[in-house]
Amino acid sequence: MSEGVPVSIRSSKDASRIVHLTDAAVSKVAEFLTAEPEGTVLRFAARPGGCSGFRYELVFVSQANPDDEREDFAEGVSVVVDPESVPLIGGSTIDYQETLQGQGFRIENPNTTRSCGCGDSFG
Repeated sequence: MSEGVPVSIRSSKDASRIVHLTDAAVSKVAEFLTAEPEGTVLRFAARPGGCSGFRYELVFVSQANPDDEREDFAEGVSVVVDPESVPLIGGSTIDYQETLQGQGFRIENPNTTRSCGCGDSFG
């Protein structure tokens, strides 16, 4: 697959998917997971903060909460999203990019109506 194309165990064209990860993001998360205990998942959430109202949170957790939505991807990568965050970040695509300006995860969120100049918060 070419870089930037969402990949998952389920079809990436599944409109009911909570979050999409590109193959680059899956590979980078899988790389980070090698230093984490077995069963660790990536939590993707929207938290109050920033100048636009909410900020993204990407953090490894040892287990999902019972009410979390869970998406399983290739390479043993799983992403969980809490029910409160789903309306704010549902349908987002997470990509990993390495450019001359830096490297990191980039989030394309179809639900944003505004964002700050630094790109760290959204509303």
